[in-house]
Amino acid sequence: MHLDLFAPINLGGLTLANRMVMAPMTRNRADTDGCVPPLMVEHYRQRATAGLIVAESTTVSPQAVGYPFTPGLHTAAQAESWRRLTDAVHEEGGRIFVQLQHCGRVSHPSLLDGQAPVAPSALAPAGQAVTHTGPQDFMTPRALDAGELPDVVDQFRRAAELAKQGGFDGIEVHAGNGYLIDQFLRDGTNHRTDAYGGSAANRMRLVNEVLDAVCEQWPAERVGVRLTPENGFNSMADSDPQGHFEYFLGQLSPRGLAYVHVLEGGMATTAVSLDYRALRERFAGTYIANNGYDLARARAVVHTGHADLVAFGTPFIANPDLVRRYRENLPLAAADPATYYGGGETGYTDYPFHRADGGPTCVLVRGR
Repeated sequence: MHLDLFAPINLGGLTLANRMVMAPMTRNRADTDGCVPPLMVEHYRQRATAGLIVAESTTVSPQAVGYPFTPGLHTAAQAESWRRLTDAVHEEGGRIFVQLQHCGRVSHPSLLDGQAPVAPSALAPAGQAVTHTGPQDFMTPRALDAGELPDVVDQFRRAAELAKQGGFDGIEVHAGNGYLIDQFLRDGTNHRTDAYGGSAANRMRLVNEVLDAVCEQWPAERVGVRLTPENGFNSMADSDPQGHFEYFLGQLSPRGLAYVHVLEGGMATTAVSLDYRALRERFAGTYIANNGYDLARARAVVHTGHADLVAFGTPFIANPDLVRRYRENLPLAAADPATYYGGGETGYTDYPFHRADGGPTCVLVRGR
């Protein structure tokens, strides 16, 4: 049966109104303690018509922080602040997962109470970290000892537990974009010679242990995984991304997960060098495709069965009512890159909705 982007779908016992996913996007508007302010609540409420929202990258511990003003899920206060946001999304009929994140080497001591960033191997990324005082050169991270990895796993377990208290419908484990789990998966950043390095099976050990831990808190059908097989962001590389990620997806397939969420290409380009059809075939469950999709491409991949859902990032920034605009072929607003990160309501909650009567657009803000 050929399906459409706007057809409902069952995901882990949840009925999603459509197959459009709002992709997780870091916007650096959380409080300094990692709690969620009212501004974030309104931003997500406005976009609740997405079939599924995957909330932005959320740190699992103080050690996991990699950027200023990012939200966390490692304190009760943070979970309580998220509850206000998830309640707002649910009031609008939406569904929301949270993306659990450990930045690993993509950080700076000034964000970590003076401690060195950690990684599978002592290899620094190129470029500079984003800090509260401006860009700072990345430093060589400290390679994690094998005896420390159970604590890293427990950070994800605890965050998954707090996600339940925060009212989420499920969680997504971030295993991409050059952050800690991805650093273990790819052999360009994992030079270990112990049980967590070398073979693809060993490099997958950490993500398997994380999934085992979070699935103690959530049924597997409410746990997704984000993968970015050829993304070079944060100085990432792999000797055989096609072969390695076909293996990883094949190993994930029997777990009965909610989905895999795959960035097809790199963050800087929609061009692809991998065979994503072959990757998709290795995973028998729900597949979310992401990266530069427009309406025509999204409908095509859902129609052919390549993807079950499609995640959109930038279009949701400037179009809180993106689902309606796509369904009714209405014009799209353009996002302003100058307001992507940090700041207040400008470029965050002030993008207008399209008027139902075809008149001028308007901003809808509901106070709570």
